[in-house]
Amino acid sequence: MTPLEKDKKYIWHPFTPLEVEEDPILIESAQGVYLHTTDGRKIIDAISSWWVNLHGHCHPVIAKAIADQASKLEHVIFAGFTHLPAITLAENLLSILPKNQSKIFFSDDGSTAVEVGLKMAMQYWHNQGIKTKTKIIALEGAYHGDTFGAMAVGARDSFNVAFNNYLFEVDFIEFPTDENEAKILSDFRKLASEGNVGVFIFEPLVQGAAGMRMYSPEILDQLISIAHKHNIVCVADEVFTGFGRTGKLFASDYLQNKPDIFALSKGITGGSLPLGATSCSSKIVAMFESTESSKTLYHGHSYTANPIACAAANASFGLLTRKECFAHIERISDQHKIFAKKISTHASVVKVNHLGTILSIELRTEEKTSYENSLRKKIYAHFIERKILIRPLGNVFYLLPPYVISGDELNLIYSEIETFLNAFHCRNNGNSGQKLFLQ
Repeated sequence: MTPLEKDKKYIWHPFTPLEVEEDPILIESAQGVYLHTTDGRKIIDAISSWWVNLHGHCHPVIAKAIADQASKLEHVIFAGFTHLPAITLAENLLSILPKNQSKIFFSDDGSTAVEVGLKMAMQYWHNQGIKTKTKIIALEGAYHGDTFGAMAVGARDSFNVAFNNYLFEVDFIEFPTDENEAKILSDFRKLASEGNVGVFIFEPLVQGAAGMRMYSPEILDQLISIAHKHNIVCVADEVFTGFGRTGKLFASDYLQNKPDIFALSKGITGGSLPLGATSCSSKIVAMFESTESSKTLYHGHSYTANPIACAAANASFGLLTRKECFAHIERISDQHKIFAKKISTHASVVKVNHLGTILSIELRTEEKTSYENSLRKKIYAHFIERKILIRPLGNVFYLLPPYVISGDELNLIYSEIETFLNAFHCRNNGNSGQKLFLQ
């Protein structure tokens, strides 16, 4: 059997039907912003391979840190033992997180970082003997991961419809827009004032999987202020938005009021190895500082704080905090801003969103905007044929490149996007261009 035949026989891919029309693309190696296929193609990774890659593929600094650590200590149980890579990483993370954060709990990925955050927040009340603060508030359309707690606080949609009967109850408020701001604040105040809300969880400023939907820091600041006034623990899911994606190190850096708990992952190792981290404030920590076993946070993973992953994260941290990296982020943001303005009036475009290194484009279709929009497959195929990896969220496609992408490489992607938009919809002929494209 060929490798692809073996893949089809043995492997179950994520977010993918078991019966698919196209074979997966077999990648042999990667360097910088490029993925190299076994058949000789060189594909630009315009989405940082599921939003994780910060500094380009196979960065030599990260690769060396991994190799060096692998020859010293590959792993050790993290209960009752510790090691320098984890200690250094915790110190590094706390040095760039908001000043109210005081401890780091390590896990394995974004979903579990969220799970830990939820469990910290819930047990915060339990450890005080408070049994009334049991409700959770989240935003409509949220995506926090695919474990059960993370699914429960996310949108009840096709991603988790098979499990809805097993998910705990959550109060969802509308996604913030300029039009509904007053209603959202009123609804939130009403829920908060009832006195039984213990947790408010949110993706700050950008709902990634919902279609890169963006909302203002001003309204989130007000929501957090209301939550804190009513003694509600605020959990920021910065799994996607962390480590520079929004133009600042964290999306919460745009806020005056800081969350109590942060969930981190994706870019934490620069895209090299899986790792999750959950930070919390001293207020949260204080309710766990006890020798009583009943107040222990009983959560852990076999590979918690894996030394090799921590070493990779420390190397990525070193790259992230260099002046050159901030310059790259600013350059990408500036280029995105210019291109966003250029295409915002295109007849094919409903909306263009831009924040930092994130650029998203919502296309006008007869179907409603959603992950299930059939245009998704056509967008993906169009750009893969042109050696660019763009994985659309339905009729919304986005750019989220590694920070090392060059200006010329970005301009090449922009040019191909314009070609696609013009093919998709002819400005002078109404929907006729769209129909021709879809045939």
